[in-house]
Amino acid sequence: MTRETLDRQLHHIQDEILLLGSLVEQAMLNAVQSLKNRDRAAAHKIYQADQDINEKRFAIENAILILMATQQPMARDLRMLAAMLEVNTELERMGDYAKGIAKVTQRLGDVEIKIPIQEIEQMASIATSMLHRALGCFISENAMVASQIPAEDDQVDRLYEEIYRQIVHTMIENPDLIDHTNLLLWVAHNLERMADRVTNICERTVFINTGELLEMDTTDDEEELDSE
Repeated sequence: MTRETLDRQLHHIQDEILLLGSLVEQAMLNAVQSLKNRDRAAAHKIYQADQDINEKRFAIENAILILMATQQPMARDLRMLAAMLEVNTELERMGDYAKGIAKVTQRLGDVEIKIPIQEIEQMASIATSMLHRALGCFISENAMVASQIPAEDDQVDRLYEEIYRQIVHTMIENPDLIDHTNLLLWVAHNLERMADRVTNICERTVFINTGELLEMDTTDDEEELDSE
């Protein structure tokens, strides 16, 4: 395979990753909007559309693996392909977070409950903006800007803490709504985790340029709302 052919295939995979990122961004914004409007029909569509994200993820992964197997890339190209695999997985998981929020909307039904929607919308806005810019840095290999994006996660964390306080207050005032109120914590948790995964993408951007994988965030997690 010539260098020109390799570069063409790499650019094609990059375009597909950007498309996947766009699908994830829109899914998250739509999921939060469906929660705001208590729109179960819209939430159902988001839930179903997650299959498109999954299929796109697997197609990208397959293209990367084929390129690895047939080209036997060296050094920087190999780092790029390995980073693409990781970013691809991160995006699929973010899609799951949007799906999880859609499921919360469905579970809440018509239950009258106070939703801290302003803070949730702010979290979604920051997290999706971080993702958009992180993917741009990843494609352009702009490690300097990518290394600055994770600092914005502090804003997301502060909003999460505010939502947590509001939800606990609601639980105390309305013990009968504890189960439903707890679902709103999962919404905030999913948005917080989305921002954390954006940090992982930024780390991969630095990795491509330096060959070093440095942790920019040490948040522990992995408990997520079952969205199946």
